[in-house]
Amino acid sequence: MKIGNIEFGRYPVFLAPMEDVTDMPFRLLCKKFGADMVYTEFVSSEALVREVNSTMRKLTISDEERPVAIQIYGRDTDAMVGAAKMVEEAHPDILDLNFGCPVKKVAGKGGGAGMLQNIPKMLEITRAVVDAVNIPVTVKTRLGWNDDSKIIVELAEQLQDCGIQALTIHGRTRAQMYTGQADWSLIGKVKENPRMHIPIIGNGDVTSPERAKECFEQYGVDAVMIGRGSFGRPWIFKEVKHYLETGEKWEDPGFQWKIDVLKQETLDSIERLDERRGIVHIRRHLANSPLFKGLPDFKRTRIEMLRAETVSELFSIMDGIVRDFS
Repeated sequence: MKIGNIEFGRYPVFLAPMEDVTDMPFRLLCKKFGADMVYTEFVSSEALVREVNSTMRKLTISDEERPVAIQIYGRDTDAMVGAAKMVEEAHPDILDLNFGCPVKKVAGKGGGAGMLQNIPKMLEITRAVVDAVNIPVTVKTRLGWNDDSKIIVELAEQLQDCGIQALTIHGRTRAQMYTGQADWSLIGKVKENPRMHIPIIGNGDVTSPERAKECFEQYGVDAVMIGRGSFGRPWIFKEVKHYLETGEKWEDPGFQWKIDVLKQETLDSIERLDERRGIVHIRRHLANSPLFKGLPDFKRTRIEMLRAETVSELFSIMDGIVRDFS
């Protein structure tokens, strides 16, 4: 599979763009475990053209994480073009347009998945951005606004005609948010369309190596994107890649090894921010890690993790889990 001049080989697995999750330390961690491409947190075009410092910092990438995509969102064509030009100066490998974020503060204002209610504007923005930059432009979107408007098969052709070089489809409508099951059948129909020639990347509910392989084989996608399945489990990319390449399960390195990975993720977050903000940033992801599912009386421990304010307090809780698990 190829996007622009980037060759990904067989069975590429990507880290999805996620707000407050895919900062550089997390991207580097997922890259270490085998992610073939990583995406930044999504960046507001309006804030970017106004040069808001916190937004400008999201453009910081490193050579160690390449290939890396920077994703922007917005509803104004001029702002999106201006932001795209600023992104190009940051030298990512790919510029991705977010037409899929379902949260109210984005979609409710017409950005992200809100664009699924204004297809002419979506296409106008896409054409304008493609024409404005010299790096590959891709799009991430959803099946449609709701069950009555699952327009992705037709929309995919229209976006391709705008000049994008790959399309990522999350197998839910905006109305679904993140509930219910992702519908990969429509992603498969897009891929089967003989008029489509750009790579199709599937996203939604890929939480196991077996499911990743099924998505490649059953729906024919060119790549699979993992989002929430990486929460508190960055090693999922190692699990998935090993299974795709060998047909065998990755040998589990053990509970303590995984705890140590999460501790390192915590320290990376603290180094990037500071202790207080780093803990606040990371503790929700740790508390939601599938590593702890099924542990007895974890509800109480989870609350403790969410209330932890220092690294020593958080690590003490994690060490207690190891003792109990052992």
